[in-house]
Amino acid sequence: MEIAKVGIVGAGQMGNGIAHVFALAGYDVLLNDISEDSLKKALALIDRNMERQVTREKITAEEKAAAFGRIKTTLVLTDIAKTDLVIEAATERETVKAAIFEDLVPHLLPHTILTSNTSSISITRLATRTDRPEKFMGFHFMNPVPIMQLVELIRGIATDEPTYNACLEVVERLGKTAARAEDFPAFIVNRILMPMINEAVYVLYEGVGSVRSIDESLKLGANHPMGPLELADFIGLDTCLAIMNVLHDGLADTKYRPCPLLTKYVEAGWLGRKTGRGFYDYRGEVPVPTR
Repeated sequence: MEIAKVGIVGAGQMGNGIAHVFALAGYDVLLNDISEDSLKKALALIDRNMERQVTREKITAEEKAAAFGRIKTTLVLTDIAKTDLVIEAATERETVKAAIFEDLVPHLLPHTILTSNTSSISITRLATRTDRPEKFMGFHFMNPVPIMQLVELIRGIATDEPTYNACLEVVERLGKTAARAEDFPAFIVNRILMPMINEAVYVLYEGVGSVRSIDESLKLGANHPMGPLELADFIGLDTCLAIMNVLHDGLADTKYRPCPLLTKYVEAGWLGRKTGRGFYDYRGEVPVPTR
């Protein structure tokens, strides 16, 4: 099927990046959020990020203007239903995502494909909350979306071949690379990445190393571009904890037990960069370790 119009639910960190890359690839984009302020902030951020691409000669000013003109916004969730492809990029809570799909179902076009940008939640289970599990799959972008090249495509147990192929063609048109993943907790990237971050928090919790020494060790000793605690702050400690809980609950293996210190930071509301404090304090000119 021909996918021309894409609806994105959620204008936050992931949703605005997804809108950015789809618009640049020539798709008409309808971006939805429950907050007018969030939509305005998303458009302003997309504008700045595209302008940065113009400055770096990744795109032309004309390409930016054309792409930005393809993005429309709406506060009405059901407007999203009249698109060819829906990408849900709301908060990483299953109850929220399920409610979104249930609200959309009565208004969908017969051919509309439903997808979720979830980083860990069961695609098969989410699909059961819709009228089209065969046209439902995981469409997991990496953050920041305009820069990261990978997209995980996750098939639920009912996802059919035409739906997978349609989404694969979309990824190729975006100029990104698809990794096919099976529908098991946290898929590929987070199944490997989050236990590493969780283990880094355990190393801090047990006093084996400080925030700075842990991050420096992985950057200089394993050639990682960011240390694991710095990366956790970038992702959001609430998201890291949510994914660890999905792994722990879904696989019933104690090696996925979330570190108590990670839980404590989330309880304190120290979620990383987005709240100004996490394993680092970002409120000054230079990030300072909080432990």
